[in-house]
Amino acid sequence: MKSSRRKFMRDSAIAGLGASLLPLAANAQSNGVRPAPLMPEPNFIESNGIDMAVYEKGEGPAVVFCHGWPELAFSWRNQIDAVAEAGYHAIAPDQRGFGLTGGPEDPMQYDLGIFCDDLLGIMDAKGIEKAVFCGHDWGGAVVWAMPMLHPDRCLGVIGLNTSASRPPNLPPVENSDPSLIVMTPRYYFATFQQPGYAEPILGADVRKTFDFILSRGGIWDTEAFAQIPEDSDERRMDLLAMLQREDPPGEPFMSEQVMEYFTETYEATGFTGGLNWYRAAARIGSVMANAQPRIEVPSLYIGAENDVILPPSSADGMEDFISDLEKHTVMDSGHWTQQEKPEEVNRVIVDWLDRKIS
Repeated sequence: MKSSRRKFMRDSAIAGLGASLLPLAANAQSNGVRPAPLMPEPNFIESNGIDMAVYEKGEGPAVVFCHGWPELAFSWRNQIDAVAEAGYHAIAPDQRGFGLTGGPEDPMQYDLGIFCDDLLGIMDAKGIEKAVFCGHDWGGAVVWAMPMLHPDRCLGVIGLNTSASRPPNLPPVENSDPSLIVMTPRYYFATFQQPGYAEPILGADVRKTFDFILSRGGIWDTEAFAQIPEDSDERRMDLLAMLQREDPPGEPFMSEQVMEYFTETYEATGFTGGLNWYRAAARIGSVMANAQPRIEVPSLYIGAENDVILPPSSADGMEDFISDLEKHTVMDSGHWTQQEKPEEVNRVIVDWLDRKIS
């Protein structure tokens, strides 16, 4: 995945923006989803043709949190309070296709330029000229695209686990660690792109899906992963095959309340909206074709030691096209870093915000 995920960031086109705040009562539970616990009450904002559920808290410079797959704004529950208490306006939407926001059926309405326009619509509705964008997983792809597509709206960028893709005008990075994943047609990114294929497997037992996906250890242990045979489902990162085992690898580490909310939400919405992000991924190259090749705003990359899909080495060479970059690696953490190591992630984010943005 190192090669495919690192292609994420290349940019562009914008859709018309017209945004207005909508009351929660008009939208909540319309798709059978209740607002997230442990979070502020959400608002709905009409942005870029959809009504987006937005959780927010605090005052000061805006920090927009963008989640990945199969997550929700709820994934930032540990960051919203910390960032707000530090003097910032924390904003976390359920992104297009997810949770209370939902989205259109057409998978071509899920490309990187559209995701960026969704964020611009939220900002315009709230009168926010510039923001810091903090993203994890697919959300990281979105936030690294923002300063390339819309540099006039960015104060800074924080990429959690996801690195910025290297611009095509630069030579490849030398001596970077090779990926441990053995790429085959069964790689999850490829199987997720097949319309209708992953949904029945992911939805057969939603709680089992989340116990496997949102876990630590197992496939999120770099040293152990490297010792597994190359022809295994693990080394091929065939998530759907592993999920269909009676006992998939990994250990859940989140509270019962948290796992229940993820489960009940996806039981209501299904998985198609989030999978559409993968199904439109081929459009990234054309979207980013005319993007600004350098990132000139303060930037922070936070990697996780045991993220096999997005390892810290994926950030090698980012200094070549980012003028102001800091890096931090969270040790003993797998892919779900802000949920697995929230105290350390919060400390690093707030320290960086105070030095670069405040």
